[in-house]
Amino acid sequence: MISLSKIEAQAPDMVRLAKTAGVSLTKHGLAGQRAAVYLVVDRSGSMSGYYNDGSVQHLTDQALGLSVNLDDDGTVPLVMFDSRPYPTVTVDLDRYQGVISQQHELHGGRRTMGGTNYSVAMNVVVDDYLNSGMGAPALVIFQTDGAPQDAEVAAQLLARLSSRPIFWAFVGFGRTEVPFLQRLNTLPGRAVDNSSYFHAGAIPQAIDDAVLYDGITAEFSQWLPAARALGIVR
Repeated sequence: MISLSKIEAQAPDMVRLAKTAGVSLTKHGLAGQRAAVYLVVDRSGSMSGYYNDGSVQHLTDQALGLSVNLDDDGTVPLVMFDSRPYPTVTVDLDRYQGVISQQHELHGGRRTMGGTNYSVAMNVVVDDYLNSGMGAPALVIFQTDGAPQDAEVAAQLLARLSSRPIFWAFVGFGRTEVPFLQRLNTLPGRAVDNSSYFHAGAIPQAIDDAVLYDGITAEFSQWLPAARALGIVR
């Protein structure tokens, strides 16, 4: 956990989000909990408007607000994906403002936005987490605006990963809910329910930060004791 005084000194505009995330964590019995926070963001063609209007950047800021409460170093590995994954970059208090626009343009901007394959991004997260030697569980905020082209592969992968100390908090963008994410949220055949689904709507920045945090932390708090009971989380 990063101290409030350090946040105020390094990134004063992050103080409000850090406090709001902290309130949500406390509400759901997660005060003092440690976790590695990851952010996965959809870079498929249909996401163009959400890159342009700052919605993806806003979610990145929100993820950092969680990380400074949960992660000892307050960092967020950021994974962009479409048909393929893009190189992971680290978001922290020294590097978060404008990081989405910077990375999006680095990868070619609108002209290179591709399809939607969840599994390629999921595998990047799993490899990074397992290679990190992190003792705490991982909380992965996985944003998308639609179903993937690798739907069955992604569903099977989520089921297999239910025996790992990784929780997948899916966040949907768009006017209507994403049926595939609803399916993942109730997917059978898992050792434990290792995912949640929060729909942020067509204007994600209009969602109150506290509401989004509650949408992530509520089910994460339910997963932890179930995963501990099975020896998945220490």
